[in-house]
Amino acid sequence: MAIADTVRAHLESLDIDYDLVTHPHTSSSQETAAAAGVREDHMAKGVLLKDADGYLLAVIPGDSWVRFHGLQAELNREFELAPEPEVESRFSDCDPGAVPCTGMAYGIETVVDEALASLAFVYFESGDHEHLVRVSGDDFHRLMSGLRHGHFSHEE
Repeated sequence: MAIADTVRAHLESLDIDYDLVTHPHTSSSQETAAAAGVREDHMAKGVLLKDADGYLLAVIPGDSWVRFHGLQAELNREFELAPEPEVESRFSDCDPGAVPCTGMAYGIETVVDEALASLAFVYFESGDHEHLVRVSGDDFHRLMSGLRHGHFSHEE
């Protein structure tokens, strides 16, 4: 697959320049960073959450966890991790577990951690387990413009 159709179409619609970084098959952000030769904190990983009002994609650094308490307090919502079958149905053109950070392309409310704001380059899942999308920090900022930004994560 290389890149999910929804991700590709969204990047192209915003005129975002990107490269694909190929790596051996991996199953976690830590493995992906090592296999691709990328710092884990330079990867934007998407974590799908849900509550009674619907879904939310938290985009956080690859070396971090969602800070539920702060996110829930800021948004006045009670989130939990979305079950894997629901993740797969929301990102149906992606391999299971290869969630891109482009929730807005899938009609999912998305928030972005400020820790990703000052990077020269940002990497994120393309929709499979063998490729990362690489964009400049400026293009990542454009990609995430209009979304809520804040401190939604803590390091592992």
